[in-house]
Amino acid sequence: MGPWFLPGVGLGCVATLVAAHNLGAMWVWQLVLAVGFGIGSAVIPVMNAEAYVLVGGGSGALDPVVAAVGVSVGQTIGKVAMFLAVRYRPGYATRKSKEPKPVDLGTRRGRFVQWNRDVSKRLLDAMSDRRWSIPVTLLSAFTGIPPLYGVALIGGASRMGVLTFTLSVLTGRTARFVLLAAGVSLF
Repeated sequence: MGPWFLPGVGLGCVATLVAAHNLGAMWVWQLVLAVGFGIGSAVIPVMNAEAYVLVGGGSGALDPVVAAVGVSVGQTIGKVAMFLAVRYRPGYATRKSKEPKPVDLGTRRGRFVQWNRDVSKRLLDAMSDRRWSIPVTLLSAFTGIPPLYGVALIGGASRMGVLTFTLSVLTGRTARFVLLAAGVSLF
């Protein structure tokens, strides 16, 4: 069994690796394919960017550093698109701030709804503050905790700047994937 049968590697990853190999594995094509896979993996959670870098670099079909940089750029593009989709969704700018409907705190559902509102407000406030938005986004982009998918959505709803979000995601993702590629290239 070759690297094509590793668990967690989707058909998109395999097709991309085969395409790169058939094209002579030139670094330009590798970069373009990696950016494309990164965009897809940013918005489709089942496309695993880490597996792409590991399998591509480990199999020798792709240069691990080119794959890592390409996936990082692609992931950043995809996450910024999610961020902007939330930020500029219809009715967002004209939305009036209304008081939420009162809930019955005597019921389990009512307490859960109120807890969810409180947590959401705290997250939006934290992502709107530069002291917290940059470290949270960097941590999320580098470690995946909290999930970057959610951070992109919450960041879009917050007052966080697009440039701040973009640079934080690009920095964190590049560090994550280059370190992963460096580990693969040692073997």
